[in-house]
Amino acid sequence: MSTSVLYDAPGPRARRLSRIVSVVGVVVLLGGLAWLTWTLGKPRINANGAESPGMFDAGRWDILGDLALWRAIGNGWLATLRAAGVAAVGALVLGVLFSFGRTARSRFVRVPVTIVLEFFRGMPVLLMMLFILLVFATGAFWAVVAALIVYNGALIGEILRAGIASLPKGQREAGLALGLRPVQTRFLVEFPQAFRQMLPIILAQMVVLLKDTSLGYIVGYVELTRRGLNRLGSYYGNNYQFTLWVVVLVAYLATNLALSWLVRVVDRRTGRRGVVAPSGSRRRGRGGPAPEQGASGESAGVDVGVPSSTGGDPSSSS
Repeated sequence: MSTSVLYDAPGPRARRLSRIVSVVGVVVLLGGLAWLTWTLGKPRINANGAESPGMFDAGRWDILGDLALWRAIGNGWLATLRAAGVAAVGALVLGVLFSFGRTARSRFVRVPVTIVLEFFRGMPVLLMMLFILLVFATGAFWAVVAALIVYNGALIGEILRAGIASLPKGQREAGLALGLRPVQTRFLVEFPQAFRQMLPIILAQMVVLLKDTSLGYIVGYVELTRRGLNRLGSYYGNNYQFTLWVVVLVAYLATNLALSWLVRVVDRRTGRRGVVAPSGSRRRGRGGPAPEQGASGESAGVDVGVPSSTGGDPSSSS
């Protein structure tokens, strides 16, 4: 029977208090949902004194049968995916460059890259979009894409740097012992392992990138939010603003939940196999043989082996 050393098991009073808090929390949540439903469903009085139906009135939802609505939403959704796709590729490339510069051995490379990276990380994405649009006159699409590339590239660079720093030092030493140059060791040995280890976090950042494309509404890029709430809202009228908001929300939720599901799948698959097997973690099974030894004397799970310094047969050592 395993016991936790972090906290004691709750007693009768603690369990009773936990149940009371849970019941009160559920009641408050249900009450809030009921109030919100009642508020949205009741008729509203406009500024001119006219009464408009509630948000759940059937007259507010009849546009859902209009095919022109779904074609426009589809075009906005594709525009969002196009900006997010181009920005994701650019952010990955820039993040790799940032990670190499951030972990460079030369201070003349590492310090300037660190300053630039911290500056981009601290700058709001919307201000970056406005700066690129007003200064470089790139147009709305490239203002959105460039800002997302720079901001998310800085974050991905830090993610990859943390992944490289988390690797065992023996990986770098093994690459150098095999005759690889420091840059080759970083690119061929350390970086692939760090990228695979940090892949779920990078994909999660891609979900954030996709949501940040909605900031293009401010700079005039006709993505899903601007097309759904601005253009379609002007076309159908104010009575359908809530309906269009729900349609845009569902489109974003469906896309982001699909990406989040992909992140969880990748996280489970990369979590089953470690990047480097820790020492002593490979044990013999019951009556089974020991792990196979390669010519280098290392177990089969290590990515890069170091040649034996004794030059003897590894199987002859005890």
